[in-house]
Amino acid sequence: MPKLNHSDNPVQFYTATILEWKKLLKPTKYKQIIIDSLSFLVKEERVKIYGFVIMDNHIHLIWQGTDMYSLKHSQLSFMKYTAQQIKFDLEKSHPMVLSKFYVEAKDRKFQFWERNALAIDIMSHNIFVQKLTYIHLNPVRANLCEHELDYEFSSAKHYHEIEHPYTFLEPYDRIFW
Repeated sequence: MPKLNHSDNPVQFYTATILEWKKLLKPTKYKQIIIDSLSFLVKEERVKIYGFVIMDNHIHLIWQGTDMYSLKHSQLSFMKYTAQQIKFDLEKSHPMVLSKFYVEAKDRKFQFWERNALAIDIMSHNIFVQKLTYIHLNPVRANLCEHELDYEFSSAKHYHEIEHPYTFLEPYDRIFW
């Protein structure tokens, strides 16, 4: 496998937050929209995903674009698609909740994700491990579980070689620093 040029295709730590930190992602069905979208992006060879956690009001990812798609393009597609799917469900099932995301913007009526998500290039193995540990401990710090392996919507089990449903995850040993 050839060495990756990280300046062209960096591994990134990515954080996207729900508007005003509202707990929109608390229902499992909305977390599943995130999972399905990540799975699609990997299947279509748009991104590689090394780690993730889906919290009630934000997500953290460690991911990388591919030769076919820039990471920025995939980020925009991901954010737009997940927002649309959540909006469709809220229109049908929870219109009062949907009204809490109404914005008077020129380009949209509703906004679910905060603009300007955090994206930080990871340029070393040590920083990768630091960010991955941060991601996996996030649910523990939020008192959603006692141990990182107890939280369902995370890549923690993947790194402890415990059975999990997230077949889209790449092992980080495939990254060449």
